Amino acid sequence: MLEPAYQADVVIVGAGVAGLSAAHRLTSAGVTTAVLEAAHGVGGRMSTEKVDGFRLDRIGQLLSTAYPELRLTPGLDGLVLRPFAPGVLLHSDGRHHRAGATPANSGSAAWSVTRSARSTRSTRSARGALHAVRALASAPRPTPRPVAAPRGGTGTAPLGTAVDQARLGAALARIAGAPVERLLARPELPAAQALAARGLPARTIDGFLRPLLAALLCDPELTTSSRCADLALRAFAGGLLSVPEGGAEVLPELLARSLPPGTVHTGVRVTSVSTNTVTTAEHGEFRCRAVLLATDARAAAELLPGLRVPDFHPVTVVHHTTDEPPETGTALLLDADRGGPVAHTAVVSRVDPSRAPAGRALISSTVLGPPPPDVETAVRMHLARLYGTSTSRWETLAVHHTA
Repeated sequence: MLEPAYQADVVIVGAGVAGLSAAHRLTSAGVTTAVLEAAHGVGGRMSTEKVDGFRLDRIGQLLSTAYPELRLTPGLDGLVLRPFAPGVLLHSDGRHHRAGATPANSGSAAWSVTRSARSTRSTRSARGALHAVRALASAPRPTPRPVAAPRGGTGTAPLGTAVDQARLGAALARIAGAPVERLLARPELPAAQALAARGLPARTIDGFLRPLLAALLCDPELTTSSRCADLALRAFAGGLLSVPEGGAEVLPELLARSLPPGTVHTGVRVTSVSTNTVTTAEHGEFRCRAVLLATDARAAAELLPGLRVPDFHPVTVVHHTTDEPPETGTALLLDADRGGPVAHTAVVSRVDPSRAPAGRALISSTVLGPPPPDVETAVRMHLARLYGTSTSRWETLAVHHTA
């Protein structure tokens, strides 16, 4: 039972990855911190459902081994990432085409997070950390290779000519080596508009960059900031797309376990916040020097009336199992033609064998945007075309919709 008069320098509302990461930054600077979470577990949307020996992620979150946060955030030393094959596999005109592999993302073995030595960031004073929290709180919100075709026909590589492919490779190499500060200094536009202004052929943009960025940003229309798109492309070109070994929930669980004992409190529903007080439904008030909201926008708006709630991009993940998996190996398969609801799919058990029992394959597919009325049937039919195989005997394990 929590003590109603518990005091901390900072109270963080929400034990998702953002809240837990913030808690690590603060506690490492000597700031006493309490994390309050309404659910009975940590992680928020990064959760994993267990069904008959399968581990089914609720969102199709793609990570990259190039993400600096995975090395810089305390507590993630034990995280193991299972990488997809370098680049992606594009389905276009009934054929598969390998694309996007770069010298920087040519590895394929399991990847463990090893944090580099801390610099002055880890010795930041408690006063400085509290200043950062207050500043955040007051900020305004504002060379492809075709493989065996699943269907007959020759098809054309979705990246265009050899010259087009060389230009794309050069562009990926440049962005992989670009400093983050330079990318953030570029003019900010919707990602789709920025792509059109980059000087790449339309076929390269439509056949590769659009489906890739839609998968990385979970935004099929690419209305997201071009700066976010640039950072996503930088991580793609400089590392390997991957998933956490054991399921998405492993990442927030590692963060929570490595915080000081008693920092995280689950099953605590917050009803109101002020500058130095957090009121809960059943555990009284928490007095503090600063409050950090790390919830989704809708929950934050309930606690801060008048806060603008942006539109969300719905995501639906459909999990299937079969004893005869498609022959795509560990590739992430994208639909370059956008001929159905599935944006990307993979035989995830090939990437991370811990996600399925022996002798069974787990195929996880992501639908971006509002799903069709009969999403399971539509996805099954689309997967048959993407993989070039019958899916009629595939068993549906779960359909997870997040809006």
